[in-house]
Amino acid sequence: MSEHEHESGCCCAHHEHAHHHDAHEHAHEACCCGHEHDHDHDHEHHHDHDGCGCGHEHGHRHGDACGCGHEHGGKEESEHRTMLIRLIVGAVLFAAGLVSHFLHAPLYVELPLFLLCYLILAYDVILNGIRGLFRGQFFGESLLMTISSVGAFVLGEYPEGAAVMLFYQLGEWLTDLALDRSQDSIRAILDIRPDTANLLHGDEIEAVSPASVKIGETIVVRPGERVPLDGVILSGSSSLDTRALTGESVPRTAREGDTVLSGCIALDGMLTVRVDKTFGESTASKIIRLVEEASDRKTPAERFISKFARWYTPAVVGAALLLAVIPPLVFRGAWADWIHRALVFLVISCPCALVISIPLAVFCGLGASSREGILIKGGNFLEALNRAHTIVYDKTGTLTEGSFAVRGILPADGLTGEQVLEFAAIAEQFSSHPIAASIREAYGKPIDADADEYRAIGGEGVRAMHGGREIAVGNQKLMARLGLSVEQPAQVGTLAYVAVDGAYAGCIVIADAIKADSRSAIRDMKALGAQRQILLTGDGKAVADATAKELELDGVQSELLPDQKLSAVEALYADLPKGATLLFVGDGINDAPVLARADVGVAMGGLGSDAAIEAADAVIISDAPSKLADAIRIAKRTHRITIENIVFALVVKAVFLLLGALGAANMWVAVFGDVGVMLLAVLNALRVFRYSRKSA
Repeated sequence: MSEHEHESGCCCAHHEHAHHHDAHEHAHEACCCGHEHDHDHDHEHHHDHDGCGCGHEHGHRHGDACGCGHEHGGKEESEHRTMLIRLIVGAVLFAAGLVSHFLHAPLYVELPLFLLCYLILAYDVILNGIRGLFRGQFFGESLLMTISSVGAFVLGEYPEGAAVMLFYQLGEWLTDLALDRSQDSIRAILDIRPDTANLLHGDEIEAVSPASVKIGETIVVRPGERVPLDGVILSGSSSLDTRALTGESVPRTAREGDTVLSGCIALDGMLTVRVDKTFGESTASKIIRLVEEASDRKTPAERFISKFARWYTPAVVGAALLLAVIPPLVFRGAWADWIHRALVFLVISCPCALVISIPLAVFCGLGASSREGILIKGGNFLEALNRAHTIVYDKTGTLTEGSFAVRGILPADGLTGEQVLEFAAIAEQFSSHPIAASIREAYGKPIDADADEYRAIGGEGVRAMHGGREIAVGNQKLMARLGLSVEQPAQVGTLAYVAVDGAYAGCIVIADAIKADSRSAIRDMKALGAQRQILLTGDGKAVADATAKELELDGVQSELLPDQKLSAVEALYADLPKGATLLFVGDGINDAPVLARADVGVAMGGLGSDAAIEAADAVIISDAPSKLADAIRIAKRTHRITIENIVFALVVKAVFLLLGALGAANMWVAVFGDVGVMLLAVLNALRVFRYSRKSA
């Protein structure tokens, strides 16, 4: 192996960019500056969806039950049809009852119509209310609706009693329908695991469960099929649709020797693939697991709503009770009038709009991120992205391609660049070092002749004999050993000097190219509110400074070891404004300590890396830095819509509660104050999922 310590390159000898697979501990100790970082890396995903006091189980994950008897987003088609039939029959009976009411038909005609309408629509709500009562849920929505509607019947307000249940059930059905549509979209994103794999046995192909395929076995992926397991292509080539993984619509070509990831679709060619990961550890499984678990980490808004509703609902129920009792006793008012006002007050009081729409907005934000190829491990990290103030980047593999390539050849007088490159390729033909590989790749021709002698010189380079001529390739130290004085050229990069028979032959500039969208990503970050963008790298000062200047970053620190990067990040926390967050974006392998320390650790291109997925809070599946801007846009859109729903719901509730208390709102208005507001808030929350760069 070549032992180059090439000038202007990495600060470590021989350029061994060691990827330290540090064990990632989600401890997040307090910063020495006393800055509190709310960074919960609890990997025990407890499904502890706090009760809100209204009887709702706010498990928004995949439409968990909300406690009102309606599994939002989880109904089967048959249940939707059954509910629709009930609504149609109930509406017909309600219309008939209204006609008889306005025509002043006898009570024995009017009452059975409204009563039958009510029972058809209300039986499940009543049963759920009774069950909740026995479970100690005294403020469940089903129980409140039952009390309100039954109370209306007792007071002789038959049309209002039936109307409460008709429009309540209609609102719930429409909400379920909207939630189901959003869940279908999210499930479509997560539907990336095939049910079968084509296992190759000799010349025969057997369709088996992907879970039964072992590492080292061979599978076949036909055109149009989804890759079931991660592996390496043994034969064949195909265009791969990676949209489900990366969010990129442009297919990429994969051929023999390339790695393919589960979840991709082979478009136009058959592939023979050697499996290198089990079904449970495949990329598709990891993505699905991450997206499913992400909804368990609540945002501050979700935690606020849970706490608020836990106090709010008992308070308004108590207010309704006082409204029914105090005025008649103190002011000698009519009992029926005040009880009616209290019942209207109860209908309005339920905080459904908040407890359903806020978690849904967060879940849609996580789903929209997944669709764009960004895996965010929880709503808390989505919220932290919204408050990004300082963004710290690693260089290699994050802002740059992460692979060395020859960027320039500066030959000495009397030689051509092709000759210098050929000499270097001959000398480096036995080395496995990335620098040597980049020289051979740039040469691009078979190297026919073996070197007669080959010797690696630690920290300096290599020397070889070929055709009676001595070739040396290395850094300034090696040139000095040969008695040659060389100057560093203006072009920035890792420099490999070449000498032939003791005479200077030229210099090869090797550099890591900046990714195509790094510049636009940095500009987008500034436009989205990032106040500081800092580069922390282990590369040499000249390379780091040139990269930072080209990308117009706000600061740069170079020649850092992993522990020094961690110290640098800690120092940045010292002047981080309260409530703002720091993001670290790295390759997810050798940056695990810093990924863990940051408020949001973002792993770039970490799709196949266990270390990346384990260490980071967000994983950008593709290598595109611009995806970070998409993540922040989605986070800001989610936050904005969440605030809209909170303000809208609270203001409307306050107005309607006041109107109800003053007797200016009847049951019809109360139904809109509850169900109508909930439906509007849910529809607004679904806008998060329809993210695009234009809409953000």
